[in-house]
Amino acid sequence: MKATTKKPILPLLSRRQCLKGLAAVSLSPLFKTVYAKPAEILRGSTFHLTIAQTSVNFTGTPHLATTVNGSLPAPTLRWREGDTVTIHVTNQLNETSSIHWHGLILPYQMDGAHGVSFAGIAPNSTFTYRFKVQQSGTYWYHSHSGMQEQTGLYGAIIIEPLKTEPIIAERDYVIVLSDWTDEDPMAVLDTLKKQSDYYNFNQLTALDFAHDVAQNGLMSAVDKRAMWNEMRMNMTDLSDISAYTYRYLLNGNTPETNWTGLFTKGERVRLRFINAAAQSFFDVRIPNLKMTVVQADGQNVEPVSVDEFRLGAAETYDVIVTPEDDAYTIFAQSMDRTGYARGTLTTRTGLTAAVPALDKAEPLSMMDMMGDMSGGVAVHHAKTEYGASVDMRVDTPRTNLDDAGVGLRNNGRRVLTYADLHTVGGSIDSRPAQRDIELHLTGNMERYSWSFDGVEFDDSTPIHFRYGERLRVILVNDTMMTHPIHLHGMWSELETPDGQFQVRKHTFSVQPAQRISFLVTADALGYWAWHCHFFYHMHVGMFRTVVVS
Repeated sequence: MKATTKKPILPLLSRRQCLKGLAAVSLSPLFKTVYAKPAEILRGSTFHLTIAQTSVNFTGTPHLATTVNGSLPAPTLRWREGDTVTIHVTNQLNETSSIHWHGLILPYQMDGAHGVSFAGIAPNSTFTYRFKVQQSGTYWYHSHSGMQEQTGLYGAIIIEPLKTEPIIAERDYVIVLSDWTDEDPMAVLDTLKKQSDYYNFNQLTALDFAHDVAQNGLMSAVDKRAMWNEMRMNMTDLSDISAYTYRYLLNGNTPETNWTGLFTKGERVRLRFINAAAQSFFDVRIPNLKMTVVQADGQNVEPVSVDEFRLGAAETYDVIVTPEDDAYTIFAQSMDRTGYARGTLTTRTGLTAAVPALDKAEPLSMMDMMGDMSGGVAVHHAKTEYGASVDMRVDTPRTNLDDAGVGLRNNGRRVLTYADLHTVGGSIDSRPAQRDIELHLTGNMERYSWSFDGVEFDDSTPIHFRYGERLRVILVNDTMMTHPIHLHGMWSELETPDGQFQVRKHTFSVQPAQRISFLVTADALGYWAWHCHFFYHMHVGMFRTVVVS
């Protein structure tokens, strides 16, 4: 089907329209006594999924979650490459819902981006998704409507390759990491709009200032504080929302309930990590056990052995471990070091291993604020350029892909970076880019405003790709937060700073004051969402529509 119009087939829903009326759902009275169950595994080519509300209790107080078939996470769907799958999704909520198949290559009408490529699934109705599975690996699915992703609607997709599986493992576990709040997500958003650092309990103290003075001198310490204050950005605000309100979950389990996976000593165990969190990065390690990364965002990579990796919102990594002891702790601490998710790999039920202490929270560095400082101060304010909703712009962003990021630098462990990832088989398209598109990731912390190029979604116009073209996308992060950016419907192929192919992914985490570039082949006609996968950043405006025609 050829797309010829420059306007979307559906009226694009504004942020206000998308959120309208959703507060009533999470505030509605508790009416179920059955609690959400663990995720089941569904296999085959025809599936029946029911979206509804089910009680959960992660904090000692029951609350309603948005579930699929009564489970949180939603059922794990196991498919086979080359099959055509049919998924009948029934919505039993009192609001419109949707399911987006994250990272999958499919017709835009099946993508599930509510308000972009379809009108959503109305209450008490069924929508049938049907498409051919064109890839293999680890992916996931989630709601693209209102607050439902934050309230529990997410699950794993495992696709077996059409040919022989090149990754050998005797045992296979899905590890879904997520964040849960008892608060109404609309109330969380309202709080952030009123006071963006409300959930940040890593504020700098007078002792921190004294330490800076001792290390660098009084004037340097004063100038440093003045620069941060001028940008209205706190160097310790890494994820907006902390364990003050979040409980971090592993396969729907709190650290206390402790998900457990069994193994036999010497087995090769495949762990498929999925970050289904709304607003959290996780730094993942298994103390005393090396992990070999073999897949990133569903794509096989050349194996690389690490002690730890950072998993951005919406990213997936598959690792192989070969455990020899009786028990190990899977430890996933939040980037801001306020909490963690935890599970156990063990030879028999009941055994546990020590849970490490949280690492000390690290503030952003001058490099995170200024970018490439080799030529001196590299940042200026951009109110006259981008408007009042933008705090700053980085003039000379850094391009290093070998940086593990704040909190992981020089921690004594071997930490994965994007520079370590090399997709097996190389690029899917050898053509050079025919044109460049540059977008700046912009924001204003005081207003809690997030955008592309200083333009929030409500005021934006679609970005146009020409069908079949090869183009280079440049993302420059002018903010002090790491943003996981996801383009629907097409693969993104990261380049090295000198223009060589690095790795193929569907989501990239762009660090503060960093510039990355990737190539896209616009081979998918239709209307596609492009947004930050930090849930609350997306909802306040860091979102665009891409039209391929």
